Amino acid sequence: MNNVAVRAFVGMGANIGNPAAQLADALETLADAGVLVASSGVYRSAPIGPSQPSFLNLVAELRVAEGPYELLARCQALEAAAHRVRRERWGPRTLDVDVLLFGDLVLRDPELVIPHPRLRERRFVLDPLVELAPEMVTVGELAAVADQDCERIAGPDRLRDLAAASPAGCS
Repeated sequence: MNNVAVRAFVGMGANIGNPAAQLADALETLADAGVLVASSGVYRSAPIGPSQPSFLNLVAELRVAEGPYELLARCQALEAAAHRVRRERWGPRTLDVDVLLFGDLVLRDPELVIPHPRLRERRFVLDPLVELAPEMVTVGELAAVADQDCERIAGPDRLRDLAAASPAGCS
């Protein structure tokens, strides 16, 4: 990647364990690595898929000098640190971290698709993304997902407070 910094966005979600703490830990790891630019507020959203607790979600803006596959590896390391176990598609998880956007890159690979293939279909991604990069989301895209259950519950600075108040999860 020639060490040129790229503006990238990752989406994060969690709904088991202590979701707020897991999101806060992931953001702190990104900040400690010097790649975190900003974080959206925290959103509570209804799960997609099997019956399970609600999710806490946010989007983080990053400035990275690594390539997209290295960013994917960084995301997977965050999930591993949160003890993520993949049992079923769209099932409950301690932490899910997805590469949403990586500069202007369009990539279609079995291992990584950028932009994320469901980015424009999920309110829990678009609402926080518009906080950080309103130029990347259209009014029509927001209108198309307006019926999805998703609400902003706190700013990113409140994650540790949420973790202390609700250590058992999001339900």
